[in-house]
Amino acid sequence: MGKWQRRWRRRGGVPNRRLVRTLPAAMILVGVVFDFFTPPAFTAVPMFAAAPLLAAPFFGLGATIRIGAAAMVAMVAMRLYRGALPGVVPFIELLTVFTVFVQACVINRVVQRSNERLASARVIAETAMRAVLPTPAERIGGLHVAARYEAAQADEFVGGDLFSATDTPYGVRLVLGDVRGKGLDAVAAVAVVIGAFREAAEQEKSLEGVAQRLERALERESTRDSGFDTFEEFVTAVVAEIPPGAQRVRIVNRGHPEPLLLSQDGAVETLTPSEPALPLGMGLVVRPDRADEWELPDGGTLLFYTDGLSEARDAEGVFYDPVERLRGRLFPEPEELLSALSDDVRLHTGGKATDDMALLAVLRPAKGQPDRRRTVKIIKRDATLRD
Repeated sequence: MGKWQRRWRRRGGVPNRRLVRTLPAAMILVGVVFDFFTPPAFTAVPMFAAAPLLAAPFFGLGATIRIGAAAMVAMVAMRLYRGALPGVVPFIELLTVFTVFVQACVINRVVQRSNERLASARVIAETAMRAVLPTPAERIGGLHVAARYEAAQADEFVGGDLFSATDTPYGVRLVLGDVRGKGLDAVAAVAVVIGAFREAAEQEKSLEGVAQRLERALERESTRDSGFDTFEEFVTAVVAEIPPGAQRVRIVNRGHPEPLLLSQDGAVETLTPSEPALPLGMGLVVRPDRADEWELPDGGTLLFYTDGLSEARDAEGVFYDPVERLRGRLFPEPEELLSALSDDVRLHTGGKATDDMALLAVLRPAKGQPDRRRTVKIIKRDATLRD
């Protein structure tokens, strides 16, 4: 999809919806005025014929028929006003407008059916994607969690970014990743990784074991006739674990952008792994996985993200820097953090994002910190009861 088309869709399907909706009527009006003020040798047939053609891609069949009929009535009325009916030339002009009118109706049906098929395919794909990638609960294992998928193209929810969070006997375990490539193969890889993570998170005692289960799942898939290709369809991922009651987080980073730790005082720390590791699914075992550990204090928020955030560029090609943009800012809830990030990235890029973006934020609430979401719900409920 080209640059103009992305801008076209972001603005609601047309550059100016009101202008497009008035164009057919305007063409009929221009045709009437043209016929009225010009000599009989001049004709406004092209304007009358253009009206239904302009309506065909943007209106329903009924509206297209009404506009075509209005164009023919207007043309006949002008010929009667000039006293040109009956006559061979007016008949040919009327036949020309009628022929174009019929073609406009055919074009309208083709466009409408194509849109219906496209919408149906999109709904099916998005439904499957949402089933594979459900939004995590807001509260998991005593932690506040928020996740968001921001598609580069408006109204799209099909891509290769993934996230999941679950409460296990070993603590809250999370994964966030990005599949190389797009399309159905990327969606299939998302399904493989998420399915393997949900099973491994419950069964594996170590976080390194979870990462290895994801590696083996992708390796198995690459040996099947499923579209995966070793060294082609790999996944960068961060697998994390927050043990129950512990103020720490353990992370295995497989070639993914480094998570951030936001403190209560506005400080931002980049959680850089001690040793770089290759992405999942590349089929190369250089060294065993090793989990790094960091303190996760009360009130601290972990932010995991895909490169759709860190590689977002402005008009001058400058990359978005989440560390600089978040330093000194306070976010009481993870959802507020993700909303602020989404808005800030949109502002940075001018609404011209080129890659999907997945965000996952986890807050360890401070002791005695009120649950703002619960408080808001109670206030709304009490207000409703009073009313």
